[in-house]
Amino acid sequence: MHPYTPPPQAPALCPAVPPLPPGPYRTAARTAPGAAEPLRARREVALSLTLPGDPRSAAVGRRAVASALPAYGLRSHVWPATLAVTELIAHGAALTPGRELYLSLRHRDAALRLVLWDQHPAHPDADARALCEVWRRRALWLLAAVVDDWGGEWGSCEARPPHQGVKSWVLLPE
Repeated sequence: MHPYTPPPQAPALCPAVPPLPPGPYRTAARTAPGAAEPLRARREVALSLTLPGDPRSAAVGRRAVASALPAYGLRSHVWPATLAVTELIAHGAALTPGRELYLSLRHRDAALRLVLWDQHPAHPDADARALCEVWRRRALWLLAAVVDDWGGEWGSCEARPPHQGVKSWVLLPE
């Protein structure tokens, strides 16, 4: 198999737009020693999606992650990452139907990081907040089992500005 060559840059429709210079997201791929497929610099993995709070959004997120990871040499993470994304989005959509969900996928510090922000409103009562947190953890039992099996971590907390609602995250080590 020959090394990967990136496709040529498509010309802009406007002649006043200069071509993009090489940068962290436009570097050429390289082939790892002994690898059958090309690897891109893993620091390039960056995927962000805003999705509607609808159960069907889980399929969109799953397909986006399943397509992105092999392109960056993270084929081994496709199964746990797609399961994690599916669970997080489906659960977020159930808690906040009709409200937007924001998904972020990054590869940093030798780990794949998935974050989902939903717009679940804060509970003013401490008992209601604790009950909601327990319910959230119980509902994500499959996610917990897979992440634990991969030696990863997961959790949720109140989102910090500029986000609102709840931030759920998964960390899958290499």
